Amino acid sequence: MASRSPGDRAGTLEQLLASREIVVTCGSGGVGKTTTAAALGAMAATHIGGKVLVLTVDPAKRLANALGLERFGNVERPVPQELLTEAGVAPRGELWAAMLDTKESWDSLVRTHAPDPQTRDAILANPLYQNITGKFVQSHDYIAMERLYEIHSSGRYDLIVIDTPPTRNAIDFLEAPERMADFFSSRLLRWLITPYRSRLINAASRPFYTIADRILGSQFLEDIAEFFILFQTMYDGFVERAEAVTRTLADRRTTFVVVSTLEEAPVREAEFFIQALDSRALHLGALVLNKVLPSYLLDDAAMASAETLCRKAGPIAAELADGLGDAADVERVLREIGESFVNYRIVASREAEQRKELGRVPEIVASAPYFDQDIFDIVGLTRLGEAIWR
Repeated sequence: MASRSPGDRAGTLEQLLASREIVVTCGSGGVGKTTTAAALGAMAATHIGGKVLVLTVDPAKRLANALGLERFGNVERPVPQELLTEAGVAPRGELWAAMLDTKESWDSLVRTHAPDPQTRDAILANPLYQNITGKFVQSHDYIAMERLYEIHSSGRYDLIVIDTPPTRNAIDFLEAPERMADFFSSRLLRWLITPYRSRLINAASRPFYTIADRILGSQFLEDIAEFFILFQTMYDGFVERAEAVTRTLADRRTTFVVVSTLEEAPVREAEFFIQALDSRALHLGALVLNKVLPSYLLDDAAMASAETLCRKAGPIAAELADGLGDAADVERVLREIGESFVNYRIVASREAEQRKELGRVPEIVASAPYFDQDIFDIVGLTRLGEAIWR
């Protein structure tokens, strides 16, 4: 890996990733966040070297195919070398990939923090635990950060690029570790389990349990109580771990890359997220803007040519008509081309202003153009990567 210090201000994504150990990509849904994370991982393995892991949450099947994996799973897998070779990529390092498996990650946490084998087995066998593991207290957000911490602590990788889970709110996953720690010490949890722990139902909770018994059945309530009582035995381990995850996100070896398009809703989300990172003193390394119109639309000479086409379509068509067809048809085509360029320039100018506004905070602002087809292989990932890398 290159030897840049996290304290140095990066000028390119290559410099940024060379100086970090964790890159967290975030942004709203549908902006190419997962694909961008995979492209950054592929570029880092190719140009920086070392052992690079792309940890994703919910990749489309085509992305799994792009990385040459029949399926993703909690266990990290190497991207086949022959796939990179066939794509004309000669990586200096290794590219690995894994997908977050929420259920498996929860089971692993329970095995780690349960005070004894009996408690561990009781939790894993609890019907409520089995049913809600994937939904518990927005656990997708927490587990993503927990899994990141676990892998980073193992020291197995020089660089981890994590694609954050889709969230209702852009900062959900940032708050997930703190929320988990709060939950274990919450009054709600104590209120739920105290009656069953003491085998007594006090006057305050009696109405709730009476109604809940009728609606849900006593077995369900017993499962709830047993589940949370067992989980209480892991309080210290969970809280300590949640605090460690929070420290990892704020560590100087960690950086965030916000991914967005320049459509209205994603831009609002990106602005909000940039502010959220700043307010938490988390390092915003880069902003990657996908599907940006090409910069030649902002060229003044090209704009002058387009205006000439609009204004003098008739005379120009008359000069070109020989061999092209009817002069009136040629005139319409030329005028249409000129007007399309002028209209696209208006949008491109607006995008340039938005980019300038969004780019005041991050160290790097990188733009990727529209591509004429979906990205479904290493070649496509490399194509995207080359557009934003330097």
